Amino acid sequence: MTFTARQLNRATLHRQMLLEREPVDVLTAVDNVVAIQAQEPASPYIALWNRIEGFDPADLDEAFANGVVRKASLMRITLHTVTAADHAVFHHAMLPALRASRLYDKRFKGMNITIEQADALLEHLLEFARTPRQKAEIEELLHSHVGDVGEPGVWWALRTYGGLVHAPTGGPWSFGLRPSYQAVAAEPRERLECLAEMLRRYLTGFGPATVLDMNQFTMLPRTAIREALVLLDLVKDGDYYDVPNRTIPDGDTPAPPRLMAMWDSTLLAYADRSRIIPNDYRKLVIRNNGDTLPTLLVDGHVAGVWRTTEDGGVEATAFHALSEDQWAGLAEEAAALRKLLDVREPQVYRRYSRWWSGLPAHEVRIV
Repeated sequence: MTFTARQLNRATLHRQMLLEREPVDVLTAVDNVVAIQAQEPASPYIALWNRIEGFDPADLDEAFANGVVRKASLMRITLHTVTAADHAVFHHAMLPALRASRLYDKRFKGMNITIEQADALLEHLLEFARTPRQKAEIEELLHSHVGDVGEPGVWWALRTYGGLVHAPTGGPWSFGLRPSYQAVAAEPRERLECLAEMLRRYLTGFGPATVLDMNQFTMLPRTAIREALVLLDLVKDGDYYDVPNRTIPDGDTPAPPRLMAMWDSTLLAYADRSRIIPNDYRKLVIRNNGDTLPTLLVDGHVAGVWRTTEDGGVEATAFHALSEDQWAGLAEEAAALRKLLDVREPQVYRRYSRWWSGLPAHEVRIV
């Protein structure tokens, strides 16, 4: 078969639990959606609120505290929330890229330290970080071994490729402005097998998808991706790969409105981002420094952006005309979102408000 654009859109929404909220626990939801962007501490909570029926943020607090869900630098060298089982695989799959992003960077090369010395330091660091450690403690340890190596410093490299995870530091969203880090047990694994498993997991949450999509999701070389795909039992339709026996909803399947988190993975997981973001809106919601704004989904596609107001309301900016029924659906979602934010951070994402200047607003409402 040849997939229509709407079928691909509905396939993503279905696998990402965005066609309807599902009565599942946090661990099951994170496993289903595979990887949640986590640059902003609030984003995994808002992402799961969009997907879980009766979502209780305390459940995600507990999952982070117990370590069954982890926050770490992974795909695209950015922070993601994943299950502990996936983290063990994804880290090994991404390790060459994580290392290269730092060790071959001119900033690392400008330090008075070799790659071998950095790797030796990592052994000391992992032993030290068996219990959570703050940045200042870690930098003191590293300084005692190698002295001043300048800025950004060897810690900048090690925290990216060393396999450390972010340790919870408290409210409102488990991780604050002063991050803490912890080493987790990691067994040696075969990298290509890990890459194949990571791609299989990607397809369970985001398929059908092309090699270019997988390249965008991971930022790994297409040659390596093709090599790993050979190890998998997949179905292929034209350029699209998928895991066997997965459902492709009809393109006419209704898609309810959603107020999406910043950096929601559905917006960033494809080379062809028109699957979710109309081409005319791509540069509006994905800014030139990579900030990806909290969006309105209407009929499964980005239709605008949202932000909170000083009095705790939700301001919705639509990029094109919406029907009154669509506005009513967004208002219902906003009322539910306010209940979550009121007990956590009523003015979430407020430091990104600079991006609203100059947006092409067709209509703005407080919903």
